[in-house]
Amino acid sequence: MTSSVPGYEHLLRMSDDTGLLEHAMGALPRREHGYCLDDVARGLVLVSREPDPGADQLRLADTYLAFAAHAQSPLGSFRNRLGYDRRWADPPGTGDWWGRAMWGLGSIAAGTGPSRQRTEALDRFSLGCRQRSPWLRSMAFAALGAAQVLSGYPGHRAARDLLSDLVVLLGAAPAGSCPWPEERLAYSNASIPDALIAAGAALGDADVVDHGITLLDWLVDRQTSSGRLSPVPVGGSPVGAVVSGFDQQPIEVAAIADAAARALAVSGDARWHLTLVSARAWFEGHNDVGVPMHDPLTGGGYDGLSASGPNLNQGAESTLAWLTTQQQDRTIGAPVLEARR
Repeated sequence: MTSSVPGYEHLLRMSDDTGLLEHAMGALPRREHGYCLDDVARGLVLVSREPDPGADQLRLADTYLAFAAHAQSPLGSFRNRLGYDRRWADPPGTGDWWGRAMWGLGSIAAGTGPSRQRTEALDRFSLGCRQRSPWLRSMAFAALGAAQVLSGYPGHRAARDLLSDLVVLLGAAPAGSCPWPEERLAYSNASIPDALIAAGAALGDADVVDHGITLLDWLVDRQTSSGRLSPVPVGGSPVGAVVSGFDQQPIEVAAIADAAARALAVSGDARWHLTLVSARAWFEGHNDVGVPMHDPLTGGGYDGLSASGPNLNQGAESTLAWLTTQQQDRTIGAPVLEARR
């Protein structure tokens, strides 16, 4: 299978007519581990952002959209894990997968794909708006989808309400030296300021945008060492003494790239392009070990960075992290800077 958009070779290898397989051994998909909506939703975000999608990207969008629709309950919540035997392994819920599904659906609904995809995605997103999650990251992911919906459908009240609920959940920027809203940095941390910046821009609230920029600035500073990104380890880190370590996860770097691209687009501040370049550079070897975190022969992303080098397995999450980081630099970073010259 070939793709008209460069870099999709491994994602196509990991995808079939049901969805996106979660794990790989090297570059070989591991069917025994099945699929998860988390990854399928990330795939929806990726393909929705392509300015000129080819036949392969449109087919992936169809497959991933059908998976998300099948995962959704009549109440708007979602199942996450589907076995290769096509049996669900969990009940519907509102964990991260609900938020990511809302992000993916909102992105397709406001994208440039066929009207049939946009209509179905908007219907599924609107149904999902009946739910709220008690988890901050899930709400942040969902808010990113809501901001996308408002970009294409400014009168969508449920999307506006979801964004307002996220702003209330996070509250005003706290006083003091540490603005972070949690006691620990965990995973995909930059999605929180990304969602705030998106919410503030969509709602026309400059204070919310500033709150998000402040959080992102603090976060990037804490995860930069010697001029390179040095993400928190997989186990996280207390915010009072943020330390780098291993294993570092590609999803953290991709979240920084997403947030930096949005901060650049909203503020026009060129420093965020430097952050976006740093995120891409992390995958290309400018990291704490000095090794590439992707395979140029397969198009896959490596699953994690340890002190001894990369985990050479090329699962869906890490491959999507590499693809979205490249995409943000290609479609947001350079064009925004060029337009502002």
